[in-house]
Order: sequence, then C-alpha cells, then structure tokens
Amino acid sequence: MVVSSTANDPGESLHATFGSRYVRSSLPRFKLPENSIPREAAYQIISDELMLDGNPRLNLASFVTTWMEPECDRLIMSAINKNYVDMDEYPVTTELQNRCVNMIAHLFNAPIGGKETAVGVGTVGSSEAIMLAGLAFKRKWQNKRKAEGKPYDKPNIVVGANLQVCWEKFARYFEVELKEVNLREGLYIMDPVNAVEMVDGNTICVVATFGSTLTGEFEDVKKINELLVEKNKETGWDTPIHVDAASGGFIAPFLYPELEWDFRLPLVKSINVSGHKYGLVYAGVGWVVWRNKDDLPEELIFHINYLGADQPTFTLNFSKGSSQIIAQYYQFIRLGFEGYKDIIVNCMDNAKSLRQGIEETGKFEVLSKDSGVPVVAFALKSTSEHTVFEISENMRRFGWIIPAYTMPPDAEHVAVLRVVIREDFCRSLAERLVSDLRKVLVDAEGVQADDGGSEKKAKYWRRVVDRKKTSGVC
Repeated sequence: MVVSSTANDPGESLHATFGSRYVRSSLPRFKLPENSIPREAAYQIISDELMLDGNPRLNLASFVTTWMEPECDRLIMSAINKNYVDMDEYPVTTELQNRCVNMIAHLFNAPIGGKETAVGVGTVGSSEAIMLAGLAFKRKWQNKRKAEGKPYDKPNIVVGANLQVCWEKFARYFEVELKEVNLREGLYIMDPVNAVEMVDGNTICVVATFGSTLTGEFEDVKKINELLVEKNKETGWDTPIHVDAASGGFIAPFLYPELEWDFRLPLVKSINVSGHKYGLVYAGVGWVVWRNKDDLPEELIFHINYLGADQPTFTLNFSKGSSQIIAQYYQFIRLGFEGYKDIIVNCMDNAKSLRQGIEETGKFEVLSKDSGVPVVAFALKSTSEHTVFEISENMRRFGWIIPAYTMPPDAEHVAVLRVVIREDFCRSLAERLVSDLRKVLVDAEGVQADDGGSEKKAKYWRRVVDRKKTSGVC
C-alpha cells in the first residue's frame, strides 16, 4: 500500500505503509495523538489490529446475525448517515419502521384489523424494548394503585432464573424487585406453577422467556396464562404477561403456528423480539409491540416539534441509525413468510445434525430439546478428566468460539457448552465442528493416559490457561 505525503510529513513523497514511520510506534491508548496521519495508514493499522478479533461466522456464542446479502449491505451503507429520530426529514424511513411494526404485530396475532395500525416501535435491540415494556407495566400498575388508594412504591416482576440480563438491568435501573423462579436439574426454564405462586398484589407482570438463552427452550406461556387467569379471578388482581421473545419470536410463527404463546392469549399485553437474531438483521435492532393502545400509557409518550412537525416518541434512545430499520424491511419483503420458514427449517435441521454428532462421541449429554430455538446445549457425562471450560478453550485452536457456563440457581452444579445455529452455519461446518471436538477430546485423553498422567494433564491445562491470559481473554 502506498501512502501520500502530508503536511505532517514534509520530508517524504510517496512511501509504502509498512515502510513508513507510522508503523514504528505504538498506537495511542490514553491520550489523543498530537499529529494527524494519512487516512490509508490509519485504516491499515486499525485493520491489522482487528485481525486479532474472533471470526464472527465462527462465533457460536452469539445469537446475533453475522451475514446478510450484499444488496442489503449496500442499503445499510447508503443509510449510514441517516438519524432515525429525524422523522420529518426522513419520512420514508419512518414509514418503513411502521410497516415493520404492523407486520410483526400481525405475525404475533395482535387483535387488530387488516389495515389497522399496530402499537409498537423499533428499538436498539431487545434491551431497550424490554425497558420500554417494563416501564409501561410499572406505570399502569402505579396508576391503578394510586386510584385505589394503595401503596405503589414496591413493584415487582416474576421471571425465571434463566432470564436475560436485560431484566436485571431493568429491575435495578427502575427500582423494581426481581422475583426469580429458581431452576432445577432437568428443568432449565421457568416452572409455570412456581411462577404464578410467587405473584402478589405488587406484581406488575410475569415475564415468560420464549427461547431461553441457556438451552433455547420455549417456556409454556399458555400454561402461565391459564394459571394466572385463575389467580386473578380469585384475588381480583389483573396481573398481565410480557413475552420476552427475543430469540423465539421469529421461530415459532414459521415452525409452530399452532402453538399459542402470543396475543392469542388474553393476558399477553406486550412482546419483544430481536430483529438482529432470527429476524436476520445485523446488530442492533429490536422491536416491542403492545396488544392495543390501552396497554401503553399516554404519559410515557413524548411529543417534540423542534425537528419539524409534531412527532410522538417513546424510546430511551434519541439519536440512532436508520440502517437496521431499513435492513429489517428488506428482509421482510425479500424473504416473506416462505423465505423465513425455509431458513429456520434449515437451521433446525443443522442443529439436529450437530446434536447427533455430539451424542455419537459418547462423551456428552445434550440438554437442549429438538423444539425451540436452534441451539445445542450439552454437558459432559463425566468431568473426571476435563471440564467444559477446558474444552471451550481448546476449541479456539480451530477458530471455534463456543461458550461454557454454569446454570443459574438451583442448578449451578450443571456446566454446559452451547452452540447457536444461525443462517450462515451450514451442514459442512457442523461436521467440521464435531470433527474438531473429537480431536480436542482425544488430545485431552492422551495427556491423561501418559505416564505421570495427572501431572502432565495439570501442565497441559496450565499452558491452556496461560495462553488464555496472554491473549487477554481472562
């Protein structure tokens, strides 16, 4: 690469980047540098450092989309300079968002007519969507308690211990007690009976996780609804349900259309879903939709006019990019119901293939189910020779990024590996992963079998940990 001379480099004419002075010193870490450097050099230096990141396509820890079609990439780049909040200036982008909200609401069987406008908004991932839904529940509960002359200072939500960390953030940031339903070995999702038993007069909602981060399983929203209807009748409460469908919202409508988990259930008042997961859009875009206007308190909606016409807004973030909204609409019209179903079916088939290959090693028990989100979670049958954490670290030798973790209370003694199957994870990659997993197992067992096995094994895993520390992973 050739870098042209600049005012800061008067003595040089043209030179190669790697022959220049710009690669002879460390990059700034704490202070803004005094002088400028050529754009080509800045690009090359940063690009080189980024080579040390993991490969997104092999990041099997993430549910987030890592591949889109080139045509959509071009649409994203063409809108990279549009601020979504400027609705009056970018009315078409706003219209595309509204179309997406309507499509999602109909997909989730919201009780609206064929041409009615749905109640919802695009967000920065499901994190913001969860905050908005939680705030709506809190405000509605507070208003009702005030009208009844009852205390309204101790709201709580009931959710499984397999919750996404966004709910912990919501509870802490907005002063809501988090009542967690503990898990147990063999049941790694919230028990509906235990959940409804924990509901009291201060419960603003029960959160059903539809697509657990731990195992990909769907919680039984219909059962929760049935039990909660009975409890509401007995107590006079009107405790509602929110469905956190971040992962499963773009799975169930295409694979399990008969499964009742959405607005077909009367107590489900709001649903969030991640466009950047199985909505097949790059990070970060999420969506939250409400059953109807009554479920979103008007006092939470702000009206601004200093960007042009009157603009109602209900978001935590103000400025944000338009690219992901446009990308979501592209996927909806590009794929349609047929295309989404084909992709999700392929993901499930590849998950089943991977599950079979892992079971055939004879070393693992697969904890995830065939239904749910295409996730394969598996635990070692025996941890006497090695742990899932050691296996996770050694799979990085082959480029695979596979998380290892322990389950939440009361199943902390169960440690698992988890692979998320996305659109860009094909059958050949599944076969390669199993092959590499077998190599890691053979290597570890070979160390164990050597003379002085325990000491050699200890040295082997110490080298693993040392590499991890020097790479900055720890």
